[in-house]
Amino acid sequence: MPTLPTRQIGPFTVSAIGLGCMNLSHAYLPRPDAAAAERLLLHALDSGVTFLDTAALYGFGANEGLLGRTVMHRRAEFTLASKCVLGGSDGKRGLDGSPEAIARTLEDSLRRLNTEHIDLYYLHRLDPNVPIEDSVGALARAVEAGKIGAIGLSEMSAATLRRAHAVHPIAAMQTEYSPWTRNPEIAVLDACAELGTGFVAFSPVARGLLAGGVGPEGVPDGDLRGGMPRFQGENLARNLEMAARFRAIAEGAGCTMAQLCMAWVLSRRDFIVPIPGTTRIDHLDDLLGTFAHPLPAEVLVAVDTLFPPNAAAGARYAKAAQAQVDTEIWGDEPLD
Repeated sequence: MPTLPTRQIGPFTVSAIGLGCMNLSHAYLPRPDAAAAERLLLHALDSGVTFLDTAALYGFGANEGLLGRTVMHRRAEFTLASKCVLGGSDGKRGLDGSPEAIARTLEDSLRRLNTEHIDLYYLHRLDPNVPIEDSVGALARAVEAGKIGAIGLSEMSAATLRRAHAVHPIAAMQTEYSPWTRNPEIAVLDACAELGTGFVAFSPVARGLLAGGVGPEGVPDGDLRGGMPRFQGENLARNLEMAARFRAIAEGAGCTMAQLCMAWVLSRRDFIVPIPGTTRIDHLDDLLGTFAHPLPAEVLVAVDTLFPPNAAAGARYAKAAQAQVDTEIWGDEPLD
């Protein structure tokens, strides 16, 4: 089995690039059939990926079920992460950070994942109606019971991280981070460094836009990104112009766009682990090929110059989804 470089997330040593499993079952289109999804997961393990990330929300349990059927016979080979608080029924998304809901969701996740223990379990979002101390307390009790190994937070601020960490050590913070989404640089990365919390970067290739996966036509009807302002109208056109310039930097450096994204994210701090998502084996191989193409510092500086903080046109989320996000924003960042 190939060996990839490793990094530390809390108590876990994981491959420096993990796999976000969401779009095998949720959000992005087109989705693979079950057989193709299973092949991709097994190929990831065969390629040395040792960090798999899922959530109760993804496919409203279907993604956890996919992992439970497909990879649990190889449980010793990877660190398993999942999430609670965000979930839903009848195809509708809901938010509940109460200790009772967290306990129920965890039991459901363990059943779907076909395991008695989840290594890293995140609060997927901050429930504004529940003190973060109460939500973290519920997970601390799950650690004591041996049902989870460590606690993570997702899309939360540095202030919330510190409050949570005062209740129980927080092993990981997960937030969107790529050249065009640099909000973690406002405060969260420094807080992670201060507290010894690992940082897990989702959407490190800018939801496909900085990997050449989105064109002027946008995304298919029903794709989650279609509701995001950055993928609409004039915003999309402006973002594609920046993507074209980004492509030129990658071509000049002799790597792919995806590899340039990954190299940039990995270069920012040594405790960052990106978890790109993909439905295709060739795309996964391309991402993991990042390690075969070390890039000179001046190439990464060129990326910084192209994408200063808050360079992307449009808000990250539509208004309703943004209301569930606790992360810091830039002073002039659009919110709709």
